[in-house]
Amino acid sequence: MIAIKENFPQLSPEEYFAWEEKQLEKHEYIDGQVYPMGICGMSGGSKNHSLLAVKFITLFSNHLEGSSCDTATSDLRINIVGTNNYIYPDVSVTCDDRDKTTTQYITYPSLIVEVLSPSTEAYDRGGKFRMYSKNSALQDYLLVSSTSIEIDFYHKKDTGEWLIINYQAGDTIELKSINLSFAIEQIYRNLDLTPETTP
Repeated sequence: MIAIKENFPQLSPEEYFAWEEKQLEKHEYIDGQVYPMGICGMSGGSKNHSLLAVKFITLFSNHLEGSSCDTATSDLRINIVGTNNYIYPDVSVTCDDRDKTTTQYITYPSLIVEVLSPSTEAYDRGGKFRMYSKNSALQDYLLVSSTSIEIDFYHKKDTGEWLIINYQAGDTIELKSINLSFAIEQIYRNLDLTPETTP
């Protein structure tokens, strides 16, 4: 967990939901401790970070229109199955009827997308993936570069093992979780991939 210890209250899950509604920014909740998303490295992202998330949301929503699946933005928490921990992905898709009974979070996503930044990459590849991977419903996990045409694709095989494929320019990505194939360039079209500088 990438976090700096601050004086946040120790809360029950119910207290966390009520408390966070009054906050200006979102917070993750891990083992009873609250972590502001900026400290976890998930807010204040680059322009490309935001644009890439929107492109995935649009792609998935259009593809899944009329189905029983829902596509969610980074405003929707994921409950780590079997725990009282709640974290925020950049994009998630659930097709599980059990998620239709909850309003503040989902628990059984089949697909998760995280757009990488220097401050989040280690967490997204390590601790965050370990939490996500405990979920038997999760089939596909995408780690998306915001600085180059490159996506690391984690797919859970029938054996339960995770297959990792690195996709780059010219490749087609197949998401079995939602029966969707797309060219990687479709996601990166019209994005400026030159290094960003601080004014």
